[in-house]
Amino acid sequence: MTDVRHVLVLPDRDAAEEVAADLAERFSLPEEPRLVRDALAGEDDAEDAQWLVVIEDPGARLDTAELDALAASHQGWLE
Repeated sequence: MTDVRHVLVLPDRDAAEEVAADLAERFSLPEEPRLVRDALAGEDDAEDAQWLVVIEDPGARLDTAELDALAASHQGWLE
């Protein structure tokens, strides 16, 4: 069995929080998704940051196409 970590990249904190809440409702995750602020390389402006939703996936059971579609619905993507 393989453990996988999925990273969804979102444009802002609000979108990341919505996606994390949606993931918690849709899937029985062993732990809550983590939100991480990711400043863009070379950018000093705090507004130029993406937010990451990090999901631990023991057993690699989550559907990556569904995760990507969820991120895309919030102007993001699955890394």
